[in-house]
Parts: sequence; C-alpha cells; structure tokens
Amino acid sequence: MTFSLKNQLCIGLSLNHRQKKQAAMDQAVSAQIGQAQRAEQAKLDFVFKPDSLYAHPARLSSQAGLDPTLVLTLIAEQTDNIGLVTTISASFQPPYILARQLQTLHWISNGRAGWNIVTSLDGGENFGETSKLSSECRYEKARECTEVVQKLWRSFPAEALTARNPQDLVKPITHQGNYFQVKGPLSIAMHASGEPVLFQAGASEAGRQFAASVASAIFAATPDKETAKELRQDLRNRAKANQRSPSDIRVLPGLYFFLGDSYEEAQQMHREAHQHLTLEHRYASIETTIGLDVRELPLDTQVTEVMLPSEKQPVRSRTHANLLRRFISDNQPTVKRLLDRPEVIDSAHWVEVGTPQQVLGRIIEWYNDGAMDGFIAIPGGTEKSLNLFFDQLVPLLTEAGVFRREYTSKTLRDHLK
Repeated sequence: MTFSLKNQLCIGLSLNHRQKKQAAMDQAVSAQIGQAQRAEQAKLDFVFKPDSLYAHPARLSSQAGLDPTLVLTLIAEQTDNIGLVTTISASFQPPYILARQLQTLHWISNGRAGWNIVTSLDGGENFGETSKLSSECRYEKARECTEVVQKLWRSFPAEALTARNPQDLVKPITHQGNYFQVKGPLSIAMHASGEPVLFQAGASEAGRQFAASVASAIFAATPDKETAKELRQDLRNRAKANQRSPSDIRVLPGLYFFLGDSYEEAQQMHREAHQHLTLEHRYASIETTIGLDVRELPLDTQVTEVMLPSEKQPVRSRTHANLLRRFISDNQPTVKRLLDRPEVIDSAHWVEVGTPQQVLGRIIEWYNDGAMDGFIAIPGGTEKSLNLFFDQLVPLLTEAGVFRREYTSKTLRDHLK
C-alpha cells in the first residue's frame, strides 16, 4: 500500500531514559547514546532531549536529570547525520551563555544542532527568581532572549574566519531591552551551515504567536486529531501573517506509543505504565489542570461545560487547561472517562496502543487529514515496544512512501526541508 504525498514525515525521537532505582548514572548516558545511534540507523531527522530545572519529588528515583546539551554533545561524537535538539529555558539562562553553548554544539556536530525554546513554569527559585511571570510575560521574555541569541550568532559571521580583516565583520550588538542588556559580539563564529534550528514547545495563545514568528517546528500536545488539525491550520495562518510561508513551520505532536505483537499485549503495557497513578493522583491532576474538583461526583456522572470554572482563574499550564476544557465541552464525558484522559495521565500527548501495523494506519490517517507534519516518538512500555518501533514501524512508514530510506543531507536544517 503506497501513499502519494507532497512531503515526507519529519520524525524525531525523545530520549527519555527511565532508570531503575540505584542504577548508575553512566548507564543513562550509554543508553541514550545507544538510542540515538539506533535512531540514526533508522534515518530519523533528530533526537530530542527534554529537560526540567528542578527536582520533581515524584521522579527522583526514575528519571535521569542529566543536562541535555552535555548529553547531546557526547552523542554528537558518536553519530554523523542525525539532528540533535536540546532543550534550554529562555526564562532563566543568560542569552550570551545560551548562544555560546548552542553554537558550540553546532560546531561539534557539524551543523546538526537545534534549540527547543521553552518557558519554565517551575524552577525559578533555583535562579534567584522570587515570583512567577504570567504566560504573556514569559513569552515576551523568551522572544527577547531569542532575538538576543540570534543577534549574537550573527555578530561573528562565518566569513570572518577567512577574512583579511575579521574585525570589520565581527561587531558588538549593544542590545538594550526590557529583560536583557548585552554588548557582544559572541566569542565563537557562526558555523558555515548557518544558525541552529529553532524549535518551540507550547500551544497557548502567546506560545502560538511566538512559534509562528520564529520557529521552524513546534512540539505540540495534541491528544486527538481534531485538536491537532486546528493547531496546525492556526499556526500556518499565523506564519503567513508574520510574512512567512505556511510551510516554514512544522507541527510535530508527541506520539506516546505502546507497541506489541498484539493489541492485547500493547494494552497491557499501557496499563502497567500507569498503574502507579492512584485515583487521588488523577483527581488532583484534573484539579491542577482546570481547577475542577470532581472527587465527590459518582463515576458515571457526566461532566459538562457549565461545570467548568472560569477560564480566567490561574492554572499551571494554559495549554493543557485549554485542551481538557475543550474535550469536556465537546464530549460531556463521565468522570470515569475523564480520569483516563491523556491530558490527565499522559501530559496531553497523542497516545497510540497496538501493533506496528495498526499504529501505521493511524499515523497515515493523521498525516493525510492535515493534522501534523511529523511527530516526536515518545517510547512507552517495555524495551520491546521501542524495538518494534525501530524494527517494524519505521520500515513500514518507509514502505508506505511517507518516510526517507536514506539521508540526503548532513545538517538538521537540510533534513527539515
């Protein structure tokens, strides 16, 4: 079965290594290098390393909180073609250090670096911040931070390395803004391939506008196809309004997958992955996400739009709140169904459970219906699930004509064309 499409999927792999208790940290490093090498063998566009700037109490024994840029620098030395997308917060990092780190990774990887620009909800106390900024202010600061980083990259052009008088090309930026004052120039030249590729995570109103103005791709939380279609079309419209081509930005939902030889096996993986989430945890997640307490309601009670608290109330994540509010408004789910929603248990990702052939069909459906330009593969379940992704699902996508057989370029920017 072959599908005729203009472009091909853009696929990245999230390097989420979950270590066993007491496991040595170096095992986390070697595991992620191994995953990146397998991803390169499968010809994926990039690997992606998420990050958190604080120690989450519930994850202390299960998540290796290694610095993503340092890990990807190690991976750069062990790979040749695959893109390397690191996560660095624009909320707390000084732009000069950020620009220098990213350009260094770009040089070490020979043009394969990408920056996932995030704004941080938590962790400010670790950087001397005493109060949390609103979503609008966080993105305003991120926009200025990104502007300064790009100015710094351009302050030392690649041509200066071979120029007779490099001082004529290397210039200060003398930036004076609301959040940053930076003189420049940067102490490292731009790589010959150009700037690292900009990614962005966040789909609130402010996040969408920011992504449409600067990003080449957006990492999206889209638990269902209709949400993904709306987001993609909206971003394409916003890109055009920002004097960009609608095709300049790619929408890449997180695909949280559980693959088995049978649907039943995959479903068991999914159940086991979430068995630690107690009923109280799920109730608390709903309350944190949208401010609604459903603990006293019978499980078969329908939750309707009129029961939703005001949209103006403070919430942890406006993106996740909007997704869950929309689901309730459109479906009037029972409390029981609400407690099992991806927004409640899976961080609002697109979740697929089944055999590689079954999941192939749903990926093709989303792609043909204009819901995405590719996806970030987030491994779920056992090691077998990841093996089936590499050994069966990716080859099936290639056979279907929606993914590459070989690399035709060496840089991340060219991979995304």
